[in-house]
Amino acid sequence: MRWKYEDMLHLPHHVSAKRPQMDMIDRAAQFAPFAALTGHDAVIRETARLVDQPIELTESRRAELDGQLQELAERLEAQPIVTITHYVPDQRKQGGAYICTTGRIKKVDAAAQAVVLVDGSGIELETITEIDVLP
Repeated sequence: MRWKYEDMLHLPHHVSAKRPQMDMIDRAAQFAPFAALTGHDAVIRETARLVDQPIELTESRRAELDGQLQELAERLEAQPIVTITHYVPDQRKQGGAYICTTGRIKKVDAAAQAVVLVDGSGIELETITEIDVLP
């Protein structure tokens, strides 16, 4: 039995004299899958990313934190080391995350409503949920 186009099976491979031969990577790129919805995967990942909602502190917890801040303000010359848990809003979607920042306190700025650390970073008082003073 003779196959259709069998006479073409053993012909030499054509190499152009005018055009350079394409690299293997470039040839493979021709057959890469086409992404019809560019950025769709990124949107799905962003939607699936979990964020926390800010918790509302009770009046008694807020009073405890205020007391701790007053004590720290009185001990500023010693620059106590603290770990402060606070809420940071997300830049891309509604919600945020609770993070812990550790450092030496430089000042408690009542006018700016923030705790300023020696490294220059500031933490807004209303975002603070916990303060741990380290020995």
